[in-house]
Amino acid sequence: MHRRTRRTLLIVAGVIVLLAVAVYLRSKAPPEAARLLPESDGILYVNFTPFRAFLHKQLKPPERVPEYQQFVDATGIDWERDLDQAAIALHRMPNPNGPNGPVAYSLVLVGKLTGKRLNSWLDAHAAARESYAGHTIYSVPSDGRTVRVAQIGYDMLAVSNTPTTEQIHSIIDRHRTAALPFAGSSLLAHHFHEVPLLSLAWGVGQIGLPFSESGQISILGLSLPLQDGATIVASITPTLPLPGGLRVRAEEITPNENEAESQAASLNLILSMARSVTAPLGANSANNSLREILKTAQIAQKHDRVVVTATLAPSLLTSIAASANATEAAETPVK
Repeated sequence: MHRRTRRTLLIVAGVIVLLAVAVYLRSKAPPEAARLLPESDGILYVNFTPFRAFLHKQLKPPERVPEYQQFVDATGIDWERDLDQAAIALHRMPNPNGPNGPVAYSLVLVGKLTGKRLNSWLDAHAAARESYAGHTIYSVPSDGRTVRVAQIGYDMLAVSNTPTTEQIHSIIDRHRTAALPFAGSSLLAHHFHEVPLLSLAWGVGQIGLPFSESGQISILGLSLPLQDGATIVASITPTLPLPGGLRVRAEEITPNENEAESQAASLNLILSMARSVTAPLGANSANNSLREILKTAQIAQKHDRVVVTATLAPSLLTSIAASANATEAAETPVK
């Protein structure tokens, strides 16, 4: 083989290897929207596109309140249709009785969300404006708080209702280094590798914060034996073969194995009680869905961790969608 030909083949092979490594690293990296989030106590991420594709036949467009319809008419943005991804940072507030409540939020939203019409709407509703790193940050009053909004890309919005500008400034600063696959907050660096591959939605850190009340986590009025400062890694992944159902997984990281054993025992007791309480309920979409979720739920201890899993079958997802549509129809006033 000619020396020049051999050298060319080696260069091509090297480029292919580098591209393969780059693709692999990118597949293991957090989504860009999550990498832009500032330091926080918890992170939630949802990719709405696959959910919308799966449920578009079952879910009907919700009834729009007049204020939201005015926003859609003015901006051309419909969140139900145009929002593709949402990454949310949860910030614990030192004063839970303040205007932000116990938790403030910083968001990076991705989709068909930006444009001149949105700028015009923000300009009309903003109480103040700030120019930062080439971006305009609009401060919009909302329920006694200030919501700061900035367009940081052709399909990306940064939003924060924290008391200061530090968080939205951080998002804009991180946007400059977004191409680095493993850039991001320390929370992502510590825990994202534990999120299952191909997760459609996931959360890491103190993601129980929105449900915390008096130092405990309450969901649907039920107090769980978890502290609101517990570190949790949760995810929703598709089951195989596609199109299948969804697998829900939540893993709590406890201080030690004894604590994990106690937590698992308490949660198993609650699960057993919930199964007993729901067993005699009448047959309808909501009750059947709840019973199916409880039936597939499993709780296990693994060293210092408590792992909760459940499977949502395709028929169950269709049932949940039908129940949501029925509830929407019942709450819609007759015109």
